[in-house]
Amino acid sequence: MTSLVLASASPRRVELLAQIGLRPDQILPANIDETPLPSERPRAYACRMGRQKAKAVHQQGQFTLAGDTVVALGQRILPKAETRSEVEHCLELISGRAHQVLSAVCVMTPDNRLAERLCVTKVRVKSLSIEEKRLYAAQSEGLGKAGGYAIQGLFGAYIRALSGSYSGVMGLPVYETLQLLRGLGYPWPQEAR
Repeated sequence: MTSLVLASASPRRVELLAQIGLRPDQILPANIDETPLPSERPRAYACRMGRQKAKAVHQQGQFTLAGDTVVALGQRILPKAETRSEVEHCLELISGRAHQVLSAVCVMTPDNRLAERLCVTKVRVKSLSIEEKRLYAAQSEGLGKAGGYAIQGLFGAYIRALSGSYSGVMGLPVYETLQLLRGLGYPWPQEAR
């Protein structure tokens, strides 16, 4: 039997995998330092995080899937907002502007091969009033989220346009993920296991 390990504690990633009929056999969150390197650009950072997470939990004989989602404003990496004030600060930065969501996917195979994809989505946010920013931050939806928001919740009402992968903005681009797994020999649909 081919096992699939998800190197993430994100319930959104589990939900997104379930949408395409994939159920991880194990969920092993990677415990790595996620601090960007000095002068590290968003694309390089997202890919490095995906690779490091996969390598941190991979064991020979299994498929390991890891991902990382980065919100970038130009070359600036926005943080995972840990407080309401950080959520408001992120919203101030992206209000009325377009930003990119970079979602890296990395898969390691049972024989230790590694493959990765980077999905880039452009998101345009409406101009947010002070009250909208405060209300959004107060309801805590953006806490722990890259860029201080969760597109699948209330914040979806503030998105004027999106070009790319909606699931990538949520945390795992399902098309790219499935193509990587299938290309590396993972059996899909899952009933074939």
